[in-house]
Amino acid sequence: MADAAEQKERVIGAEAKRLKREILGVPDQRKHQQRAAGPLKNRTKEPGTQQRTYRYRFYPSDAQTEQLLQTFGACRWVYNEGLALRVKAWEEHHVSLGFSETSRALTGWRRAPETPWLQEVSSTVLQQSLRHLDSAFSRFFKGTAKYPKPKRKHRSRDSATYVRTGFRWHEDPDRPGTGLITLAKQTEPLDVRWSRALPAGVTPVKLTVTRDRAGRFFLHALVEERITPLPTALLATTDAPKAVGIDLGLAALVTLDDGSTVDHPQLLKKHRKKLARLQKELHRKQKGSNNRGKARLKIAKLYASITDIRTDSLDQLTTRLVRENQALVVEDLAVANLMRTKTLRNSMADASWGTLLEMLRYKAAWYGRTVVVVDRFFPSTRRCSACHAKGERHALSVRSWTCGACGAVHDRDGNAAVNLRDEGVRLYRLVAGALPPGKKPPSIIRASDLPECVTAA
Repeated sequence: MADAAEQKERVIGAEAKRLKREILGVPDQRKHQQRAAGPLKNRTKEPGTQQRTYRYRFYPSDAQTEQLLQTFGACRWVYNEGLALRVKAWEEHHVSLGFSETSRALTGWRRAPETPWLQEVSSTVLQQSLRHLDSAFSRFFKGTAKYPKPKRKHRSRDSATYVRTGFRWHEDPDRPGTGLITLAKQTEPLDVRWSRALPAGVTPVKLTVTRDRAGRFFLHALVEERITPLPTALLATTDAPKAVGIDLGLAALVTLDDGSTVDHPQLLKKHRKKLARLQKELHRKQKGSNNRGKARLKIAKLYASITDIRTDSLDQLTTRLVRENQALVVEDLAVANLMRTKTLRNSMADASWGTLLEMLRYKAAWYGRTVVVVDRFFPSTRRCSACHAKGERHALSVRSWTCGACGAVHDRDGNAAVNLRDEGVRLYRLVAGALPPGKKPPSIIRASDLPECVTAA
């Protein structure tokens, strides 16, 4: 009822156009008014291609650094100004604004005498900042994110997105996949360290330039490429798909169904004393001084090193699991809810379960694998993997237990991994058996999305 009342109060039509034009400063749409209306042509990726992002570090010159810092600030200012305009339009006049309206308002902001520095930044980059704002509102209306907040200079990540018209790409004929990239409003190409080549003959769809808290500049190139799926992984001497049960934990980061484990690196715990010492040094520095900035930079570099080591280890682990197995079975964990637990928060943040699961998901989609997500209420820890009898609950401190029905002794995490694998194989076969001949299973199978009659054991 409340939603219906809000819809009735919304101002639309000629009155909304008048409020936008006279009060909010949003001009009417004049471009292409004389042109006959036609269907919109949205850009779609070519069939059979996948979108993939390559990240490279680059070292800008002093002039490029100054221009990029100005671009970051302009993107942040435009985002906040667009947010304030949309909030004002709705709260004071019950008029809803979208990307097109804020984009027309951007023209006025660039021409205003108070903000002439906006003209020194590419308009396409500023428009992308407004698109990010519109995406933030879309996620909020869908219920998948909170209400957008203003960006702060020293809190939000410095970022700028360049679409295809905002940069020049010249591929090196001697080294396909590498070349020269020149951004808008810059005359010299970036000094990019090509750690690996882009797909040969492919022009990036868009580029995103970022700067982390440690002062490092990165270039994120989004390309559309054809990724060749891996051959189907089958069990030896059978036609059954090879599956692996993956149990995430804190004592061991990952426990597989064969009993092997991957140790928790505990990087934050390893560097805890050094971080504490640096934090004390930062606390003793005077705010606004150069020494405080140097102390802050030391902390940022240490955190950046921790993040790089963690990401690299997770990348290698997930790539190995995807290459060796056809089905990867994990449990549907409420990571956000578990992060609210005070006793587990730091350890879970150090383990980075969310990043690990996300890597499995997109790599499975790339290489023709399937991630099976078992329901979170499935008793993987309590059920005996030998006789399937359900035992009693055990505290987290209990790492092994004996089945009261068959007397089998189980390692807590290893038993859970075996149960996850068996349940995942069952769901995988049910979904694969219901597909038409020749069609491959989807890249992700969620037990929560299947009918209850299917998931019932």
